[in-house]
Amino acid sequence: MSSDPTRMCELLVGLPDVNVLEVTETDDALRVKIETRGDRPTCRDCGGLVKVKDRDEVEYADLPCFGRRSVLVWRKIRWACVAGCGARSFTETAAAIAAPRQRLTDRAGRWATVQVGRRGRPVSDVAGELGAGWDAVMDAVAGYGQVLIDDPDRFTDVEAIGLDETLRCKTGRWKTQQWSTQIVDVGAGQLLDVAEGRNAAGPCEWFAEQPPQWRDGIRWAALDLSGPYRKVFDTMLPVAQQVADPFHVTKLAGTRLDECRRRVQNETMGHRGRKDDPLYRCRRLLTKADERLDERGRTRLLGLLDAGDPRGEVKTMWHAKEVVRSIYSHRDPVLALEFVTRLGHDLQDEDHPVEAHQLGRTLLRWRHQICAWHASGVTNGPTEAINNLIKRVKRVAFGIVNHRNYRIRALLYAGKPNWDLLPTIEPR
Repeated sequence: MSSDPTRMCELLVGLPDVNVLEVTETDDALRVKIETRGDRPTCRDCGGLVKVKDRDEVEYADLPCFGRRSVLVWRKIRWACVAGCGARSFTETAAAIAAPRQRLTDRAGRWATVQVGRRGRPVSDVAGELGAGWDAVMDAVAGYGQVLIDDPDRFTDVEAIGLDETLRCKTGRWKTQQWSTQIVDVGAGQLLDVAEGRNAAGPCEWFAEQPPQWRDGIRWAALDLSGPYRKVFDTMLPVAQQVADPFHVTKLAGTRLDECRRRVQNETMGHRGRKDDPLYRCRRLLTKADERLDERGRTRLLGLLDAGDPRGEVKTMWHAKEVVRSIYSHRDPVLALEFVTRLGHDLQDEDHPVEAHQLGRTLLRWRHQICAWHASGVTNGPTEAINNLIKRVKRVAFGIVNHRNYRIRALLYAGKPNWDLLPTIEPR
């Protein structure tokens, strides 16, 4: 406890080894002018004495004080060698006040990193609260956040890994879609990293940077029915057993059913579905699981199919969709492989619609990955959950064009960094 007014002011400012020179209040902020106190440094080249060359007042956005925005004005000293050894002059630094090349104080930068990275707040909101520019806040989040996400202990051994893509933004005059690929620890529900694009190049490069023993420890590799991601696992994780996500398999069957319904609708009625058309009226009933249809719903569905599906093509695809769903009604891998193989060949029957042929070929091409679920129980559900978290960050930002900013914010929010390290790290 102190009764010295100067000391009390220094305690309120909360910075070590500084003298508070002036506190002024403007219409929009509280301005606190400080200078450092301590031992005089020596010349960086010859180690001799230095003198004060000039003093520059540098402003930093600080944490709000008593409900008001605060600006820290640091009266920085530029030193020059007394002996004239030819060394360039240099400006004093103090990491406790502000990191080099940052426009926020150290404590404001760490606070902004928590707000944007951990809480998922918009950068513009934090910038408005601090009275700083958007770029200044994002630079601070990137500086501190990069160290957190590069922590070698952020994730350890992974047993099951998943890949999935999400739309990052649309850019340019033609709204070109920019995609990203999320690499996820499925077991821990943790985002490991974000690669640019949705092809094989980005994930392959990331896996190549990981230790070989770490890659060899991965047993299961979950994916949707994506050729590029299958190539990633074939190339970089040849030991891991690939697992096709059950949701995407059943979704594919539903998609083929809907394609068949729309094709038959056009062929029989000559136009797209209208509210009085039988196939349009039964579109929602077709998507329901058979066990969820009551007697009234089943009777109505079959009646509408009889009225609008003269060749029985839609009904065939409806049955095929239900049979695909039954693949996951048991956990026997051997029985599942035999069942999927037979189903894939049966769907190639010449009497079946073209959509059934397409579905059958896909099942045969992916039969081993489909049946791997019966042995592992691994799905890409945690990867989809991570995508949802990333979309939350993207929504509050109204889209993120810069991939570096997108990656850092996604990893801070969904990558489970060790936030206990934040008070101890030095920003980059």
